[in-house]
Parts: sequence; structure tokens; C-alpha cells
Amino acid sequence: MGALPRARLASFGANRELMTETYELFQLGRSHLRSGRPAQATVSLEKAKRAEPRSRSIREALGIAYFRIGRWEEAEAEFRALVELSPDDDFAHYALGRALVNQGRRKEAIPHIKLGRALRPRTGPGGDPLA
Repeated sequence: MGALPRARLASFGANRELMTETYELFQLGRSHLRSGRPAQATVSLEKAKRAEPRSRSIREALGIAYFRIGRWEEAEAEFRALVELSPDDDFAHYALGRALVNQGRRKEAIPHIKLGRALRPRTGPGGDPLA
């Protein structure tokens, strides 16, 4: 194998920097969520999502942040995207259902809530990340 052209090597470095920045934004958003500051979390998580729109972790955290501040439509959009990215994600279905219920769309929510429960039945008390 030959050496990589300089331009391609430079793009690897730029990608690494972008990945590092995105990860730091994601971690900052998660820290804000853990500290009870979901509105602040949305700022860094939205930036992270722009860099990595197919990241399930970022979209889940952003959906939770939107949910906690009552931005139901935005939460729905994030959880719906999460369901599309990972159709067997029990939490994504459950959270999408909860966001729909909070918008008064109970009939549309029920299949997602049921599917979420069927994919991962809860056997005991557990923390609800949406709370």
C-alpha cells in the first residue's frame, strides 16, 4: 500500500477533531440532564445532533431533554427518528408513546407503548428517564 495523500490525511485529522467536539457536546448535554438542567442540555445536544444526525445516543438524550421541558413535538420528532434508526429499541417506542400521549394523541400512542413493553418487559420498579 502506498502513502495516503496529504489532503486525505488532513481530513482524518479534521474528522477526529469534529468527533471529539461532538462527543464533548454530547457529554455536556448529558451532564446538564443529570444536573436537572434539561433546557441547557438542548443547546449542546442540538449542536451535537447537527454533527451526528444518525447518533442514537444523541437523539435519545435530546428527546429526553425536550420531554422534560414539555416540548412534546420536538420530543416526538427525536423519539420517532430513534424508532426509525433502531426499530427494536424498547425505550424509543415507549418514549414516543409518552410524547404522543402528552399531545393528546393517545390512540396513536398506544401501539408504541405496548410495543415498548413487549420488547422489554419491566419486572420491577425502575427509574423512568423521562421523569
